Amino acid sequence: MATATVSDSGDEANRYRSAQIGLTRLLVRDVRGLRRLILPQRLRESVPDWLTAMNTVIVQYTQVSAALAADFYGAQREAAGVAGSFTVPLADPPPPEQTEASLRWAAKDLWPRESDKASPAQLEPMDVRLVQAEKKAEQVAQKLVTDTGRGTVREAVRQDRQATAWARSAARGACAFCKMLAARGAVYEQGTAGFRAHDGCHCGVVPVFKGQRFELSPHAREWERIYREYAQGHSGDQLRLFRRALAEHDSNPLPGSH
Repeated sequence: MATATVSDSGDEANRYRSAQIGLTRLLVRDVRGLRRLILPQRLRESVPDWLTAMNTVIVQYTQVSAALAADFYGAQREAAGVAGSFTVPLADPPPPEQTEASLRWAAKDLWPRESDKASPAQLEPMDVRLVQAEKKAEQVAQKLVTDTGRGTVREAVRQDRQATAWARSAARGACAFCKMLAARGAVYEQGTAGFRAHDGCHCGVVPVFKGQRFELSPHAREWERIYREYAQGHSGDQLRLFRRALAEHDSNPLPGSH
């Protein structure tokens, strides 16, 4: 007998989010340790070594992220009580060229520029630019790793005949963009492939199975009400209006939004 309802904030979803956040902390620790490979006086020679080491670390963590996602999907499927067995397909790590392009973007301000062609960031002292590059690289790595977990769940939903849809799960302190999408509920049908995420996004994917009805958690219902009351129907301006309304009415606002 399938579980009648499933939510974006069930126990398994919360445990899975906590596990992914814990994985991110370990990832950031290891990424920071690699910054020593970048030698400011030898950027042309040292940055490629950094890129190679970063890709190795990211691949290792994406594999763990995919495994955590598979365990989460299996637990959700078991709780739903659906018939038959299913092996979750683990998403592949991002292609090396995608990882390299993203990391080169993160490190682009390290390279010297003529003062009349340089951006304000490129005119900062090298130690400042290194810190900025490190932060961007951490965000890049986090998104690539977390996307692999999200991709694992989405692909499982697509292949599993007992799955019907998926919903976005956002933490109470998520940004307005994530809250807006999470408030939509299980509108993402089985074949929906895309997941819009930003750097630092910890939103998850919650599968919905046959016989289940999706219910928004209390905080997501609050976001849905705020969106409907203050932003719905204002084409092209919904996110700005929703963000402003959240700052005034959300019981779980972002720090510093008031």
